[in-house]
Order: sequence, then structure tokens, then C-alpha cells
Amino acid sequence: MTADATRTGTEPGTADATSPDDPPTGDVVERDTSSSTADPAEPTSVARDGAFWAWTALGLLIVVGLAGLTRYLEQNVPAWAEGTAVEDIGAAIEYPVYAILLGLLGNVAVTLLGWRDRIAAAFRTEFFIKTGLVLLGASINLAVIASAAGPAIAQAILLISGVFLFTWWLAGRFGLDDKLRALLASAVSICGVSAAIAAAGAVRARREQLAYTASLVIVFALPSIFILPWLADVFGLSDAVAGAWIGGNIDTTAAVTAAGALAGEEALQIASIVKVTQNALMGVVAVALTAYFTLRVERRPGAARPGLGELWTRFPKFVLGFIAASVIATWYLDAAGADGKATIAIVNDLRVWFLILAFVSIGLEVRVASLREAGWRPVAVFASATVFNLALALALASLLFRNFSA
Repeated sequence: MTADATRTGTEPGTADATSPDDPPTGDVVERDTSSSTADPAEPTSVARDGAFWAWTALGLLIVVGLAGLTRYLEQNVPAWAEGTAVEDIGAAIEYPVYAILLGLLGNVAVTLLGWRDRIAAAFRTEFFIKTGLVLLGASINLAVIASAAGPAIAQAILLISGVFLFTWWLAGRFGLDDKLRALLASAVSICGVSAAIAAAGAVRARREQLAYTASLVIVFALPSIFILPWLADVFGLSDAVAGAWIGGNIDTTAAVTAAGALAGEEALQIASIVKVTQNALMGVVAVALTAYFTLRVERRPGAARPGLGELWTRFPKFVLGFIAASVIATWYLDAAGADGKATIAIVNDLRVWFLILAFVSIGLEVRVASLREAGWRPVAVFASATVFNLALALALASLLFRNFSA
């Protein structure tokens, strides 16, 4: 039982709706029985007969079909929009946008058909996202970051700490649930959806909270692609400072790449290094959140202090895979040289497919009523934290990268 389970009479969407009977099992949100993606009246054990597997197979076909359509749109919309008034927008929209929107449309369709609960076993969000994030580690060369971008490490540590603590404090002032606070603070301070998912594993957040946070990340990231390069030009920032500012603010790696490209080649390089450095610290934050929620938030008064075994149980194990993939890829690239880049490119493409499957599943899992209950306060917190992030990142980038030369 968690501390949230003892809170009664709290407002929907601000306190976690976990019931006192929910067992403390499950690494991330997928198997959290408090998730409203399953019918509350549904028994915990379901007979997996032929009909179950038939419906699950149908669900997988739907998920994979929507993922394929996502990739098709991602690859073709820029060409379709070329030469039109929406050319820049078409080129900048990323696959998470298509995936979640198609997932939401699919959600409406299968709900109207009465299939949603029958095919829900196919929505393997946890498996898809964990696999994608482990593969993400292969694109992060920690040795390159450490040797080529010392200022990026300093900025990442200071920026993540400052923005995370500010967002956590502000969300508490707005009365948000601790689990949603953790997701919002992680997303806005580190690397968007990926960080929110890592945090969800550490604090056992509800799927609706993760879906809400992912939606906010995407909504705020899209305009940032165009606004930040424009502001960098207005402020007269150097390429290095502009890149560090972009990399420290925009919450998705793909959006950072798009914005950095608009700002210039050097700005793109610095932005990528800064964002990759922040991504590399995702595991550290996951460990810290695991310890905090286990030792403080969910610990009953008078209860024995949780041991290392409990911390290990709660720790999102995929983070270890993420780190291992980074170490292996770093070693492999050093050994294989230029020839190894083709292999890493295949791994990265596979990672995109798994993340697309995850985002489609998130859209299929969302229940609008649960999102509506959250209200305007998470949006206000995320927007305020984004403004704070903009100011702090600009100050740090101006200080740490003012004399930087590639």
C-alpha cells in the first residue's frame, strides 16, 4: 500500500486514485493494477482461452498497422508539404505526434466497436517503451560527451537540478499528486517523454498520468522548434550559446535536432551534445526518485526502513540496459570505426519502431475522462516550468559557452 492510498476525499486528478487494495507489484505502469486502462470490475486473473489470444492478435495487428501508418506519414508528409505554406511545419512534425494522434483515433474507433477492453492485452506500452529506451542508449557515446563537451555536463547537472526542484515545488503548491509531480518535473528538466517514462517506473505512476505528461511534452516541443532559433537570432546569441540553449530546453531529441538545424550547423552540434548529456543523466534521476519514493513518500509512519531489496524491486531495470547499450555502443564504435556507424543506424531505426509502437499504445490506452479530471493545473505547472527552464538555460548557456569554440 502506498501513502497515496491513505489519502481520502482528495480531488480527482490531483491525488493518485490508487485504491488501498492495489498490490505493490510491477516495475512500471504496465502492470499497475491501479491503472484505469483495465475495467475496475475485471478480475485480476483472466482465463487465456482461444478467444483471448484471437482478440490479442487482432489488437497487435491494429497497433502494428497504426505504427506502419505513422512511419509512412513521418517519411512522406515533408515531401507532400514541400513548396506549400506549411512546409516548415510538415518537415518539423515528429513521429510521436503522428503516433499518439493515430492511437487516439484508433482508441475512438475500437471503443465505438466495443473492442477496446477485449484487445487491451495487445497494448504493450511498457515492453515497447522499455525496449526503445534501452536501444536509445546505443546512440549515446558517453566517452565523446565527457571528452568533447565539459561545459555540457556542467550545464546538464545544474539545469536538471534547478528545473526539477522548481517544478517539484511549484506542482506541490498547485496541489498535484506526488507521482504526477515526479513525471512533470522529470519531463521538463531532462528529456521529455523518455524521462517521464523512467520516472513512471520509479514512482509507479498511472498510465493516464504518463499519457497526460507525454501530451504536454509534445504540445510544448512543437512551437519551440521555431521559436527558440528565432529568439536566438533576436538576442544575437553566438552559435554555441544558441545551441546550448536549444539543447537544454526542448524536451525531445528529434525536436532539438530540428531546431538546431534551423539555428546553424555549429548550433546543431552543441545542441545535440547538450541534449545527449541530459539524456545520459536520466538513469541517475530514476535512481534518486526510486529511493525518495521508497524511503519517504510511500513509507508509513513507524514502518521499518526499507532495505536495499525494496529499492532494487522498485528500480526500473531497463535503465541498466540503457547504460549497458551506451557502453557497448561506445566500445563497438571505437573498435569498428566508421564501419560501425551503419550498425548503430540499424539499431536506431529499430529503436524508432519500438517507440512508435509505444506511442500508438499510449494513444489507444488513454481514457478521456481521466485526462479531463486532471484539469488545468498540470498545464499551468508545465508552462511555468518551461518558462523557468528557458531563463535558467539561457543564463547557464551564456555563462558556460560564451567563449566556446568547436
